[in-house]
Amino acid sequence: MMDSSAHMAGGLHESGEDGPQHNTHASEEEPSVGEEPDAVGAILVKIGGSTLGGHDTTLQDVVALQQQGVRQVVVHGGGKIITDWMARQGVRPKFSGGLRVTDEPSLDIVIAVLSGLVNKSLVASINARGGKSIGLSGVDGGMLKAEIKDPNLGLVGCVVEVDPSPIEAVMAAGFVPIIAPVAVRGPAPYPESESMLNVNADTVAGEIASAIGAERLVMLTDVEGVLDSSRRLIPRLTRRQAEGLMHSKVIDGGMVPKIGACLKALESVQMTHIVDGRQPNALMDAFAGKAMGTRLD
Repeated sequence: MMDSSAHMAGGLHESGEDGPQHNTHASEEEPSVGEEPDAVGAILVKIGGSTLGGHDTTLQDVVALQQQGVRQVVVHGGGKIITDWMARQGVRPKFSGGLRVTDEPSLDIVIAVLSGLVNKSLVASINARGGKSIGLSGVDGGMLKAEIKDPNLGLVGCVVEVDPSPIEAVMAAGFVPIIAPVAVRGPAPYPESESMLNVNADTVAGEIASAIGAERLVMLTDVEGVLDSSRRLIPRLTRRQAEGLMHSKVIDGGMVPKIGACLKALESVQMTHIVDGRQPNALMDAFAGKAMGTRLD
């Protein structure tokens, strides 16, 4: 199992359950406020890449927005840390289509890292900065139910149901929910050791944003946004354009689940935004409507 020497508070890094990413850059605008007593009007923040702590201002931004009365839900990944722990355990990581292939030994590491090490380090860091947050995983309260996505990916889930009530309860109590992307496996006979599934963090962000009717989804990553075939930033995309770029493989790798999450969220979310979280005050600027990253709406 994992020794506590895996210290990480200020500098968690992630490529999520994504594999390597091939796309990047920054977009634009939009104001907003969220002060309702329920999840409506909240922003869903997905943090990953180099946006998990001490090398950027993401957590400071979360705290600052909370102190301004902005309601937030945070979903995080932890891919780089998972890969590091797998190496310590002699387990070689594999990816397919930007998603981590997860067997039973890998799943133990995924759950321990995401729901334990990463989640609690983020909660501790936010609270130490004066924020109020509570760590959850998709397993808690049966928040996320999933089924096997593709047998070739192993114990990787596709979300089939979201129960937003645990999220709403935490928000109603004045805390920011910090959610690890692990899900309860849906109905069917299976070994107890396979009762939880690894779910891509981008996918979870899109599903939760849609389920709670968030005002917007902000994906903070370690790239600039979405790039065209000439490697130039695309500041804004429609659904049709995004789907076309995925079909033509201009968007590929770890950017695919990010775009997929944005498209899912747009079923009920007004706007989605893929932003370089390494930039100072990236979350604050995205919330304020500054032109940056790639906007999908």
